[in-house]
Amino acid sequence: QVQLVESGGRLVQSGGSLTLSCAVSGGSMSDYAMGWFRQAPGKEREYVAGISWNGIPFHAKSVEDRFTISRDDAKSTAFLRMNDLNSEDTAVYYCTADEHLSAVLGGRAGFWGQGTQVTVSS
Repeated sequence: QVQLVESGGRLVQSGGSLTLSCAVSGGSMSDYAMGWFRQAPGKEREYVAGISWNGIPFHAKSVEDRFTISRDDAKSTAFLRMNDLNSEDTAVYYCTADEHLSAVLGGRAGFWGQGTQVTVSS
């Protein structure tokens, strides 16, 4: 059973940067597409980014000029680098994994982490 553990969320000032990590265990990360979603208070869960098993990245248009998804299979870790953060980025960020990229991009991934809180102060 694949387990995902996010880390790196914290309070950061507006305009700042942050890198989230997602540690993968219980399976071979190279078999999975990975992704990030977020959910702000009172809002629907929102797709942020995804990356195929062979490293092709995809980003939501709302973040594509500021966020970058990456993966390091040797370390069994996926990352989300976030720059120029603003208050609208405040949310719980979730890591996801699935054998199928379409499931990750569509929010139907089979595996989800518990989330890490990112709070951006203005």
